[in-house]
Amino acid sequence: MAKNAPFSSVFSLFFLFLVLGKFSAMAENTTIPVNVGVVIDSETWYGKMGLSCISMALSDFYASHSSYKTRLVLHKRNPTSDVVVTASAALDLIKNVEVQAIIGPETSMQANFVISLGNKAQVPIISYSATSPSLTSIRSSYFFRAAQNDSTQVKAMSAIIQAFGWREVVAIYVDNEFGEGVIPSLSDALQEVDARIAYRSVISPKATDDQIVVELYKLKEMETQVFIVHMFADLGSRLFDKAKQIGMMDEGYAWIMTDGMTNSFSYINSSDIENMEGVLGIKTFVPNTKALESFGVRWKSKFQQDNPTVHDVKLDVFGYWAYDAAWALAMAVEKVGAKNFNFQKMNSTSGNSSTDLERFGVSQNGPQLVQALSGTIFKGLSGDFSLLNGQLQSSTFQIVNVIGSGEKLVGYWTPERGLERKLNLTNTSTYSTSNVSLGSIIWPGDTTSAPKGWQIPTSGKRLKILVPFKPGFSEFVKVTQNLKTNTMIVDGYCISVFEAVIKSLPYDVPYDLYPYVKPNGEIAGSYNDLVNEVFLGNYDAAVGDITIRANRSLYVDFTLPYTESGVSMIVPIKDNKSKNAWVFLKPLTWDLWVTSGCFFIFIGFVVWVLEHRINEDFRGPPHHQIGTSFWFSFSTMVFAHRERVVSNLSRFVVIIWCFVVLILTQSYTASLTSLLTVQQLQPTVTDVNLLLKYKYNVAYQPGSFVHGILKELGFQDENLKPFNTPEELNQLFQNGSRKYGISAAFDETPYMKLFLAIYCSKYTMVDPTFKADGFAFVFPKGSPLARDVSRGILNVNEGNQTKVIEDRWFKKQNCVDPNSLVSSNSLSLESFWGLFLITGVASTLALLIFAAMFLYEHKDIFKRLDPEASLWKRFLIMLRIYDNKDLKSFTFKKRELEVDTNFHPSPSVYSDHTEARNVFGEQMRSPSSADLEHAGFSPGASTSRSETELAIEITERPRTHEIDPGSN
Repeated sequence: MAKNAPFSSVFSLFFLFLVLGKFSAMAENTTIPVNVGVVIDSETWYGKMGLSCISMALSDFYASHSSYKTRLVLHKRNPTSDVVVTASAALDLIKNVEVQAIIGPETSMQANFVISLGNKAQVPIISYSATSPSLTSIRSSYFFRAAQNDSTQVKAMSAIIQAFGWREVVAIYVDNEFGEGVIPSLSDALQEVDARIAYRSVISPKATDDQIVVELYKLKEMETQVFIVHMFADLGSRLFDKAKQIGMMDEGYAWIMTDGMTNSFSYINSSDIENMEGVLGIKTFVPNTKALESFGVRWKSKFQQDNPTVHDVKLDVFGYWAYDAAWALAMAVEKVGAKNFNFQKMNSTSGNSSTDLERFGVSQNGPQLVQALSGTIFKGLSGDFSLLNGQLQSSTFQIVNVIGSGEKLVGYWTPERGLERKLNLTNTSTYSTSNVSLGSIIWPGDTTSAPKGWQIPTSGKRLKILVPFKPGFSEFVKVTQNLKTNTMIVDGYCISVFEAVIKSLPYDVPYDLYPYVKPNGEIAGSYNDLVNEVFLGNYDAAVGDITIRANRSLYVDFTLPYTESGVSMIVPIKDNKSKNAWVFLKPLTWDLWVTSGCFFIFIGFVVWVLEHRINEDFRGPPHHQIGTSFWFSFSTMVFAHRERVVSNLSRFVVIIWCFVVLILTQSYTASLTSLLTVQQLQPTVTDVNLLLKYKYNVAYQPGSFVHGILKELGFQDENLKPFNTPEELNQLFQNGSRKYGISAAFDETPYMKLFLAIYCSKYTMVDPTFKADGFAFVFPKGSPLARDVSRGILNVNEGNQTKVIEDRWFKKQNCVDPNSLVSSNSLSLESFWGLFLITGVASTLALLIFAAMFLYEHKDIFKRLDPEASLWKRFLIMLRIYDNKDLKSFTFKKRELEVDTNFHPSPSVYSDHTEARNVFGEQMRSPSSADLEHAGFSPGASTSRSETELAIEITERPRTHEIDPGSN
């Protein structure tokens, strides 16, 4: 026994280690189960797919994370679509199973109450299929949507609407939480692109086929032919089936499906898809990856094993979201840690209370689990997975076109780049809303032409168009009664324009015209009342002389204007022909008169200076020379000057001056003629302030907005006189303001031009012109017909149809243009200063040239003058020399030759009795011996001194003799 003791001890020790190792391994392999509820209807194909994806997600997660301490344990509940049953299942999971989270429910209607339960028990609710935006209004931090919110796709739909230029759509949606939730977001998105929801068609989820057909027939009678369908696949398939039967899938219609149907194409039979030929669909974009392809193969194999009776199965985005939701929950639970996930029982506030809603507990780890879920980020099957603010962050959509029994990808939409043919994540181009960014599309009716989006209904309905009625200005709208048929006949310029526009449209628009009158034939109301009838929906449009106004545009839509705009003032014209005897002075301003007179004197002086030494016509006594100079200068005004000018410088000056005088006289004549003729047609009043100051009466058309403008200007009611016809207006003008008549009339420019066409010789249109936008046609707010009619107005105006219509309705008279009835302004110096400048420069230059030539010719005189002589004395000597005739001039030499030829002078001409004159023109005797001796000449000395020098010295002697007043 002693020998066996050591062996026994070793064996015991080995056995102890073995036992301890086994217990240690068992301790290491121990995991913490975490109860999680699954509220999904497993009897439906949709529920089967979700359950299988959740199960595979947990298997894949723990297979790749075997070391994790937590394990999700699924507790399934199989509710029906009933909301109460679903809420009861969730309550059972929270109260009895004490689940830490719930995956589901499937629909937005079921999720509403379940979210409230989860918030109260602090149990996160994770839904991969409840997409309604209305669920966010619960504002529960315990609700996580592992799917895209339906509101994220409305921008993609509005981009499509904008791309094809549609202005109105009809929203068709299911009448429940899912259908109604997206409508507010859709309406806002459409308003941003200048479109709107024209009608909301609500379909009950339990609607029969007959009820669907009745609703579709109602839609078929509408103008709008663009439909947005937001419902689940089963109800949507029935809707399109009936739409095809009644002809609403033919050419001209446009259908757009939200992702509620497009994401569920795998549930729709191929025959039902064929009924959707040409429909566009918005579909959630899921990036194609190897992991996604591998999962699809594995899922299909497993699904067939679990459901051998289900064939031709397809996996869609909801399966991907279910997989990612389960994966995210498993990650979040592990982040919270290996803790005992339990509930804290809540004490009832009332001892007698026995309701389940007050007795279930609150999860102890709920807040930590919410925080862990919010921070969970990974690469899932559907793409990048993150639950920011409880929402799955993904915003790229595919745009598909249903063709045959399948779908064709035609483009993508992203928030950054809008529509694009191919998805390019590196593209930095601007946001696109052009349909050229999409691929080719087959529209309903097997056509490639995009639908216009609306048309006149084919049900035989004719547009009811209201036209104004008034007694005057029938050229614009003329309403007469046919006594034989007792019907109203509507005609006029506005009606003719409307008819021409309607004919220019590429489709027929049947309509009937209804005058705005009471049964007794009286006017039914003002133009504002007429426009209000269209706003109220009593009429489809209004046509006539209706002006675009800002307050009216708040309720209706106007087309582009088809007439001139503005409110003008008409006043009488008066004979303003001047009776003043001095009217002949008005053509020129006083500064031009003074400048012209100064230049006449200046030119006379210049010509005298240039001609005095060489021209006998400019010599003689001083008063004769002054008169001759003035006569010559002023006679150029009528080109009656007869004096010869022999100097080239004089001729140069006179030519320029005659040109200036010609322009002056012609301008004067034209201005005087204008004063005596045009000026007689002048407006009596040109300022509104004068009308207000003197309280003159003014006229307006009753029922027009012009009355409001006049009241705003300050006119009193007693000074406002209504008129209905041009004849009444003319009579008011004839009466005058002091005889219960008027001094001016205010109305829209088309009316005033028509009045002037009749009475053009009596009145004129003057400022001011108040702003207005002209006549236009009226349509209900958002009517697509308004846009097409506006385009038709442009087409009519660009052709010659407008002129033909105007010639037909408006009288044409040979009237003076009112714009020309303005007074002639007097001519001022500003218009002629350039001519005077040229004349002044030329004359001054001629004087300078003459002075230079004269001084150069007599330069020897300065050399022989007394150096001590003053400047004034030198000037007088040159002046006396200038005053003498220039005997060297050819004019005098020619005369001498003529005298020598005809009369041979005797030697007595050189005797002492011959007349001689000094440099002043004085008669002087021949120098005696005493004179010569006094001048420095001795009797026998040589007489080499010049005659000029002798004349200077004689001139310098005291003048003791009288000047012959008749000397030359």
